Amino acid sequence: MTDAHFHRNQYETYLVRDGREVRFFGVHPWEAADAPADRLVAVRDAVARDPSAGVGEIGLDRLRTKSVPDAQRAAFAAQLAIAAEFGRPAVLHGAKCWGEVVKACVPYRGRIPAFLFHGFSRSGGLLPDIVALNGFVSVGPALCNDHAVNYRRLVKEIPLDRLLVETDADVSASPAPDAPAAPGARDVLLKLAELRGLAADALEAAVDANAARFTETLA
Repeated sequence: MTDAHFHRNQYETYLVRDGREVRFFGVHPWEAADAPADRLVAVRDAVARDPSAGVGEIGLDRLRTKSVPDAQRAAFAAQLAIAAEFGRPAVLHGAKCWGEVVKACVPYRGRIPAFLFHGFSRSGGLLPDIVALNGFVSVGPALCNDHAVNYRRLVKEIPLDRLLVETDADVSASPAPDAPAAPGARDVLLKLAELRGLAADALEAAVDANAARFTETLA
């Protein structure tokens, strides 16, 4: 069972498949303005030392600001360059600005081997551009919310050979004692299978194969 995206600390995210965890090093756009000046150097050094690691979670975000801060753009550009330098896949964040994220990635087509558009929630109009970049799209726990009508419509448009499943969970945090359990990767997969009219085991096999392709350039 694949979980394409979850967190263990501020600067590392993970993908797990077949019991193996794949690390991604990066500065999240929310931390870009406050990250130490040498943090990007540390990301590059970490990637250089570990041939099994990718770059992420990186990107742009307008959830907290009306426009994308310059520090975010600079950090994103620098980290795309790191992924291209070492030929590593990248995990992308693009809340409220996925179009800009896609545009920024186009010059790296073929130089960055694959992209994961994590938590993608834009209309399907960008999907052909994502596929052209060798991009994959991860579907998250919001799918289990009965009110997420537009999101449920979107996930039906994603090509099957580009689909991944994620929890976006912070596994280092302890949940509040009375908090309801968050949907797990299998919960998301079962809902996705239902929406797409697929058998769960067939969808799981497809998702696992997609995860293998996304990370195939890693040692």
